[in-house]
Amino acid sequence: MKIAIGSDHGGFELKEVVKPLLVELGHEVEDVGCFSTDSVDYPQQAKQVASMVQDGKADRGILICGTGIGMSIVANRFKGIRATLCHELFTARMSRRHNDSNILCMGGRVIGPGLALEMVRVWLSTPFDGGRHSRRLCQIDHQEQDCA
Repeated sequence: MKIAIGSDHGGFELKEVVKPLLVELGHEVEDVGCFSTDSVDYPQQAKQVASMVQDGKADRGILICGTGIGMSIVANRFKGIRATLCHELFTARMSRRHNDSNILCMGGRVIGPGLALEMVRVWLSTPFDGGRHSRRLCQIDHQEQDCA
């Protein structure tokens, strides 16, 4: 699977911890930045990752800023993107099972590296349940007439 990953300065250190895990798990990783702890504007990286997922240039994305809030706000402005802000394992799992999340957002100043790595593992390995959840996702995309 190809994973696009991006961060701002508040998520840089956690991004650098997550990337080796993705490679270890056999994924292709596209890092869109940032590349240091120097202050940057998070919308740039969020837009790049969301665009890559939206256009099919990446299968999924991971975005990390200080809290994860800003990244999730920006990414969810893109049609077809379901960016979920997760801070523990249950929401990481359920974001995949019920919401078919395609971008995981995390807060580098909120969670530690051990939890982040486990969340990434869970998020990547959890399948979408489909069924009634597919109908609900269809309704989010404003296609209620076609949602059976």
